[in-house]
Amino acid sequence: MTYLDETRVAYDTVATDYARLLDGMLEDCPEDRAMLGLFAEYVRAHGGQVADIGCGTGRVTIHLDALGVPVFGIDLSPGMLGEARRRYPHLRFEVGAMADLPLADDSLGGILAYYSVIHTPPALLPEVFTEFARVLTPGGHVMVAFQVGDERKRLETAYGHEVSYDAYRLPPDLVADAMTRGGLTVTARVVREPLHWYEKTPQACLFGRLPD
Repeated sequence: MTYLDETRVAYDTVATDYARLLDGMLEDCPEDRAMLGLFAEYVRAHGGQVADIGCGTGRVTIHLDALGVPVFGIDLSPGMLGEARRRYPHLRFEVGAMADLPLADDSLGGILAYYSVIHTPPALLPEVFTEFARVLTPGGHVMVAFQVGDERKRLETAYGHEVSYDAYRLPPDLVADAMTRGGLTVTARVVREPLHWYEKTPQACLFGRLPD
């Protein structure tokens, strides 16, 4: 199987328990809420639709919606999207891969990739960000969050299930370079130490935009 197939199967497998176990987690993380609040300010000022790419069960999509962002979700896993649609039936959710988005050119004012690029092999990240640049309008904003490190982790269990897929901890410089190679301008980097019980490494958030 390709890495996309493995990732899809894994998240389809864990979807129900993922939704249950992560429910409310964002409420306990003021640092991430602050970053999402800044992103919301950027995209509200710019205008246009925002895609939460790799949205999973929609737990961050609904947070952006509550902040007044016109947002919808895209995810690889139909199982995760089933949970999202059940929980937030007023929001739009679509199946799609981040390197091959089912969207027209210049159709988005912003893109959120909240811990969703971590399953993409690092060598393929420029391809992902090139696709982000394709669907953004000039001046559109991007926020990318991920765990800091430089290693591939092979996951064989997750959320109480047997699975088999990869997750990557990434150096911020590597992600910033991939964004630049994809045609985006990196505007800010935030790296913080692990502050919560579920965080094992520093956490990074990179902001970028498509040049006018």
